[in-house]
Amino acid sequence: QVQLVESGGGLVQPGGSLRLSCAASGSIFSLYAMGWYRQAPGKQRDLVATITNSGNTNYADSVKGRFTISRDNAKNTVYLQMNSLKPEDTAVYYCNAHRTTLMLVPLDYWGQGTQVTVSL
Repeated sequence: QVQLVESGGGLVQPGGSLRLSCAASGSIFSLYAMGWYRQAPGKQRDLVATITNSGNTNYADSVKGRFTISRDNAKNTVYLQMNSLKPEDTAVYYCNAHRTTLMLVPLDYWGQGTQVTVSL
């Protein structure tokens, strides 16, 4: 089991920046690929960015060049640095931990989400 707690959301003006944090506990953090997803009202949950346990990253096209995902295995924490924020970035942001067991069973854990609102 992995427990994930997000923080760092809030209200920011267009063009501003926020840094989200996700603190993990309960298992070996370095075994997991970590990701950030977001869900706007009335829409499905979409991938924002992922980072493997070896540090390889992947981004949604809509955030490339503006968002940066990183992880600190010593602190069991994953971050999402968000710059040049746009109103369309407004959503609840969720942290995800993922790994596949030796029996090839996928395991996914989710945080409770943190609201990001980009508005004047």
